[in-house]
Parts: sequence; structure tokens; C-alpha cells
Amino acid sequence: MNRTDARGLRICWVDTMRYTHPLSESQAKKWQRLTSDLGVTIDVTSFAPGLRPRWFSEHAHFYLWPALPLAPLRYLTAYLLAPLLVLVLILTKGVDVLIAHDPYIGAAAALAKNLGRLFGRRTGLVIETRGDLEQGLFMQRSLRFKGVWRRFMRLAAGYALRHADALRAVSDSSRQQIEALAPDKPVMQFMSWTDSTAFSAVVPEKPVSQRSDVIYSGVLVPRKGVHVLLEAFASIQTRIPQAHLWLIGRAANGEYAADLHAQVERSGLEGRVTFLDHLPQAELARYMARGRVFVLPTFSEGMPKVVIEAMLCGTPVLASAVDGIPEVLQDGVQGYLVPAGDAQALADKLLDLFETADVDALGQQAQAFAAQFYSPEAYVESYGRLFVLAYNEAHHA
Repeated sequence: MNRTDARGLRICWVDTMRYTHPLSESQAKKWQRLTSDLGVTIDVTSFAPGLRPRWFSEHAHFYLWPALPLAPLRYLTAYLLAPLLVLVLILTKGVDVLIAHDPYIGAAAALAKNLGRLFGRRTGLVIETRGDLEQGLFMQRSLRFKGVWRRFMRLAAGYALRHADALRAVSDSSRQQIEALAPDKPVMQFMSWTDSTAFSAVVPEKPVSQRSDVIYSGVLVPRKGVHVLLEAFASIQTRIPQAHLWLIGRAANGEYAADLHAQVERSGLEGRVTFLDHLPQAELARYMARGRVFVLPTFSEGMPKVVIEAMLCGTPVLASAVDGIPEVLQDGVQGYLVPAGDAQALADKLLDLFETADVDALGQQAQAFAAQFYSPEAYVESYGRLFVLAYNEAHHA
């Protein structure tokens, strides 16, 4: 008999994020909404922020393994510890559904699922995808032996997808890619969590047309294309001397972050560019609301929630025309689209936004679209349906 409601299920996330305790305000809201609104119990397995394993409960139960300093060591740790930890949770806590953050860590979840089956436990498995499965990792950081990594990734993803009961994509482009790899699996599509109230509630101090800040928010890794933004900004600095660029985000790739600082110095942008670390959602919203434009010069992106967050603040967006971005950003309506990696096109549109575009109208249209496109309620309801789908698929396989 098929289940129609998620209430009473136990869900285990198999993740690769680094969770802190206490959780950030946005993360706390996410887990609180999922558990209370759906009536489920949630376990989360992932990385601790440092070298010590941690476990704590805050809306969900978190079991975190050490985050070693080198990427290969972190992946090795995850593949060794995740299957064992998840198997223990399946057998001792009665986990009903596993949610794997991506197909690569999904291989560890699939192994735990199959081992649990030997003990008579049927567990549903959802594999999620957010970006380019083939190139995403290599755009994050420089890795040696790329051929070996690519072969390993394909094997891991293939194993995970074969044993999945359902899939989740965040955009049309990510859905098409994962459906091509697993055409026989049911797929649901919805974007990632964002604390939309933090962004829609902020009150801008000035109209868009009276602002002069350019805002970027995201991790500092090559895939995000921040070096392209710096090149574009440097080329037009004499045309828009009032503009200031804010680069907000964690230096996830230390070498790349150092290169960006050096690029600022070489380009004579000292005093025109400010680097800030990752900010809480409410503080990030205040920065976005003071921007004339939010820029995302990325090379690869699933469905970037930062675009929706900037729009909710009433700020126009200038972004690369890649992956899921054109699904939420219409060129000339809420901002502009440019080819990824094209510094000249980026510079031209920045000038347009400072000199000729009706930025107030762009901001109003962006805010109206984002308010209609995303809601926390729809996010939670979608996960509820996904939990039920994976559970039913596993129990009728």
C-alpha cells in the first residue's frame, strides 16, 4: 500500500557541507521548517568545520566527520566514514529515506542502502544534482591527475544513479543532464532553500538609480568567474569612478583567493574593491539592497539562489547565460545576461547599468518575479512529496 504522507518518516541527509553549531539562522529555519511542517525526523551526516568530529541536535540530528585540509583527503574520509555511519543510522534509527547531496557522495549513500538491505532494511534513496556533473569539480579547484578523478567520478555517479529510487534537480539544465544518465528514474525539480523573508523584508535606503555599489556573493573559487568580474571592472573604472565592488564570500580555494587579491593590486583597484567573508543572511540582504547591480559571472551553476535573493531585494542582476540562470533571469527584464568568461561583454553591461539603463524598473521587475517564483512553503511541500516518492519506490521495487 502506497504512502501518501511524509509524516512519521525518518530522513537522513548525506551531505558535503560544513555545519557549525549553532547553525546559521538560515540553516536553522530550513531544518525547523522541514521537521515541523512535515512531521519528519531528520539526521544529517556531513563535514565538521575543523579536524574534530562533532555531533549535536538543532531541529535535526547532526553527525559530522572531520574536514581534512586537502580535498583528496576529505573525499577519502567521506567515502570511508559515510557508508558506515549511514548504515549504523539505518539499522539503529530506522532511517526510511536517504537524501544524497550529489551523485558522488551518493555512491556512499547507495552502498549504505545496499548493505542495509542485507539486514532486511528497505531504504529509499534520492540523488540530487545542482550543476555540471562532468566539469563542476574541476572548476572549483586545481586537481592533479584529472583523468583519474574523472574516471572515479563517473564510476561513483553511475553506481549511485543505478541504485537511486528518485532524483532531484534544481533547474531544467540539471534535470536534462541527470535524466540522460538515468532515464528510468522519476525526477522532481525545485530550487534550493533560501530564507526569502530575510531578503524581501529589507528596506533599501536609496532607489536603485542612486546607488553605486556592485555586489558579488558566493564562494571564491575559479568556477564563479570572479577574476572575469575584476577584469571587467578594471577596464571601466575611469568611466564609473563612483562605483565600488564588494566581493562577499568564503575563500574556499586559498590559492585562487590570493590570485584575486593580487589581481586587484595589479589593476590599481585598491580602495575600489572590498573583500568580505561569508555573511549571515540578514546582513547579506542589507548589502544586496544597497547594490546598483548584483553580478554573478559564473562558468557553471545549477539554479543559483543568490540571483533570487538579490531580486527579492529589488536589485537588478547581471549574470552569465549558463545552466539554470536564463530560467530565472530574462535579458533586459530583471537585468542582463552575458556569455560566461566574456569580460568585455560584462564591462559593457556594467556601463549600461550605470549610464543608460532604467535600473529602477529592472529592480522592480526583478523583485516582482522573485516573489512569485520562490516560496519556503513550496520548497517544504516539494520535499514532502519527494520523501513519499522515494519511500514508495523503495518499497515496491
